[in-house]
Amino acid sequence: MRTRELIDTAPVPGGEALRLFRRGDEYIIALGGNELMSSRMSGSEEALATMSCARLRDPGSAKLLIGGYGMGFTLRAALAVLGPQASVTVAEIVPEIIDWARGPMATLAAGCLDDPRVEIVIADVAGTIGAKTAAYDAILLDVDNGPDGLTRPDNDRIYSPSGLASAKAALRPGGVLAIWSAAPDAGFTRRLTAAGFAVEPVSVRARSNGKGARHVIWFAKRA
Repeated sequence: MRTRELIDTAPVPGGEALRLFRRGDEYIIALGGNELMSSRMSGSEEALATMSCARLRDPGSAKLLIGGYGMGFTLRAALAVLGPQASVTVAEIVPEIIDWARGPMATLAAGCLDDPRVEIVIADVAGTIGAKTAAYDAILLDVDNGPDGLTRPDNDRIYSPSGLASAKAALRPGGVLAIWSAAPDAGFTRRLTAAGFAVEPVSVRARSNGKGARHVIWFAKRA
C-alpha cells in the first residue's frame, strides 16, 4: 500500500490547519484525522454544479457564486454546462487552496482558474454573500462538511437563520441556493423552509460512477 506524502499545510482562519497529501496519483486534503476531500471522489461535488445549473432559467448567461474551491470539481462541472455569457465567482478563504490548484494539482485544475468567465476572490463567502443584493442566479456552497461546521466554527453563521436570510437576499427571483453536506440533517431542512425557501433535499453518491457514500445536496429556491 502506498503511503501518504505530505505536500503542504495551510492555516485556516479561526480553525485547524489543512494538510495536502499525495498518495500515488491521488491528492487528499485533510483536517486533523479527517479526509475532507480526495481527487478520487468527485461525484457529489460535480452534481452540486450540474444539478444546480439544470434548475436555472438561463444557464447560458447565469451568474453564479461558489463558496469554497476545494479541488475544483464543482467549478469545472459548472463551466462545462454554462454558456459563454455566464460568470462564476469563487470565494475561497484559504489562499493556499488556490496555490495548490495552480501548483501541485494544476493537472487536476485543468485550466479552470484561467477561464475568462471565472473570478477568484480570497474571502469568507459569508461576507461576499452579505455584500450583494439580487446579484446571483445561484449560490453553491461546499463550505466545511455541511451545516455542521468542522473546519472552523465561524462557518456555522453561513447556515444560521441570519446567514440564510443574507443568501436569500443575494439571489435574484427564482434563484437557487444549493448546499452540499456529507450527511442528512432534518433540522437544517426545516431551517431552510422557515427562511422562506422551497426546499428539495437530494441524495447523491460520492463517486462519479454512482458508487461510494451518500451525500446530500439541498436545493432551495427563492420564490
